[in-house]
Amino acid sequence: MIDRCRNPKNKYFARYGGRGIKVCARWLRSFIAFFADMGKPPTRYHEIDRIDNDGDYKPSNCRWVTHKQNCKNR
Repeated sequence: MIDRCRNPKNKYFARYGGRGIKVCARWLRSFIAFFADMGKPPTRYHEIDRIDNDGDYKPSNCRWVTHKQNCKNR
């Protein structure tokens, strides 16, 4: 999440950071804060998903979903 939003060398940067998607400052500073906000994924098959595909990675815009669910959010 952080790498694809902040690292221009990441192969997915153009789809994330390159189009303005950011990770909230709280999560950039601390994985503990991220974990406090998001909790543990329900299963190892769950991925983080942005509810608003054009919005940033932040507590109010993220949720855990399966890969199949995540593919529908385009």
